[in-house]
Amino acid sequence: MPDKEPVSRNTKPRRGVFSVVFGRGAVAAILVLIQFFFLFVLFFRLQRSSIYLSWAVSLLAGLFLVYLLNTGSESTIKLTWCVIIALVPVFGVLLYLFISFDFGHRAEQRIFRVQVAESAPYMPAQTELMERLKEAEPELYPLAVYAARRNGFAVYENTAARYFPQGEDKYAAMLEELEKAKEFIFLEYFIVEEGEMWDAVLDILARKVREGVDVRMLYDGTCSLLRLPASYPKKLRALGIQCKVFAPIRPFISTSYNNRDHRKILVIDGKVGFTGGVNLADEYINRREKFGHWKDAAVMLSGDGVRSMTLMFLRLWNAGEKVQEYAPYLNDPTPPANDSQGYVIPYGDSPMDDERTGEMVYLHMINTAREYVYIMTPYLILDGEMATAITFAAHRGVDVRIILPGIPDKKYANLLAKGHYKALTEAGVKLYEYTPGFIHSKVFLADGVSAVVGTINLDYRSLYMNFECAAYLYKSPALPDILKDFEDTFPQCRAVTMETVKNMKLSTRLAAALLRVAAPLM
Repeated sequence: MPDKEPVSRNTKPRRGVFSVVFGRGAVAAILVLIQFFFLFVLFFRLQRSSIYLSWAVSLLAGLFLVYLLNTGSESTIKLTWCVIIALVPVFGVLLYLFISFDFGHRAEQRIFRVQVAESAPYMPAQTELMERLKEAEPELYPLAVYAARRNGFAVYENTAARYFPQGEDKYAAMLEELEKAKEFIFLEYFIVEEGEMWDAVLDILARKVREGVDVRMLYDGTCSLLRLPASYPKKLRALGIQCKVFAPIRPFISTSYNNRDHRKILVIDGKVGFTGGVNLADEYINRREKFGHWKDAAVMLSGDGVRSMTLMFLRLWNAGEKVQEYAPYLNDPTPPANDSQGYVIPYGDSPMDDERTGEMVYLHMINTAREYVYIMTPYLILDGEMATAITFAAHRGVDVRIILPGIPDKKYANLLAKGHYKALTEAGVKLYEYTPGFIHSKVFLADGVSAVVGTINLDYRSLYMNFECAAYLYKSPALPDILKDFEDTFPQCRAVTMETVKNMKLSTRLAAALLRVAAPLM
């Protein structure tokens, strides 16, 4: 069980109700909602203005449904759009065009593609290594080819991995590593909030700036809604920390707001890199209680593999800049040590291309597993491909176990997860709910041979819409530590059985069924 340490529910002054309700973020959100409301009213009235127009709209909807069914979208997403267009044809078609044709972030797509192209020469040439993998590691080789060809991410030897089963473990290690920084510190986080954790990190960052270390901070724009004031970058810049906000929320409609930077990256001197689910806020280290005990996980890489993590950060940092900075921060790979063990592929996922890298890696692990697949995830909102892969693995005798929160953070996400309980349990998938509180870990482990630790949830937002990142570990010495974390966590969970499913309230089943229709848009 988790250590019973004193937990403070409020470790810092909270923002007042007035500042939240009338702040910039709240005003922006209200204005966006108002725009959507007027668009809906306009198109709904237009659609019902005459019988001839109604016929024309029905014909348009029918033709558009034919088009939609012939696109390359995932089947569950197609179904959602078919339902919306059937119910409100004009508004549904326009909403689909608005989202699918990327109104508001075409420029961002072009910028990101330029970054990927310009940074590609900085990835190491690995002809000899790939030839060795083809012969010696036939299970790893296809994934390494995919990561390199489709995403530009290399597979590395000479890279150590250290696994952290709790946010507190990562926090202690990151403070220790930050103190060692000599050249640069890059931070990229989805959530940053003032409190014990961030204050301690910020104290070190400010001191390192005075020592001449190049410190850069990139955080997602949703922080400005409730977590940080809009002026917070000025505070950091006054300390000498370079700061950028990814896609700050402004009061106009743009699909770019749907693509958040959900990554958690800390790179120190290009030698050490952290990723995982742990953000920079006190609930992640259980200094503030929100949903019982908060269980998270992270991984620290040391060695050549950190190069890809540095590159991921710089691609977003350099986006839109006239001067591109890569070479000064990308250390040359060193020859693998004689006792080097295992391989690492640090990789990212982007909504700005046509690749669902995060999902493809997960599917690869599930489809190639022979003995077991263990999963920790805060959300279980599956598309058709993922649901099929998980149930098929169970049907062919693989021991599939999924650990979910016992105390969820989002009611709708919990309902959507319960909507999968019956089908998964009938297929033989073993579901567990973490009774001490909330699981925020995003960890896959297959056969004790491969694992993923990162930021990628099992939901549409992570798999389709957000910038994400993770580290794929193959035959790494860190794998037994990941297995031990699962073995230690299973006894702290309540098992979901067919009896659990039968006793589920009718209202829960109905709500889950309705929410699944709209799940791809959430």
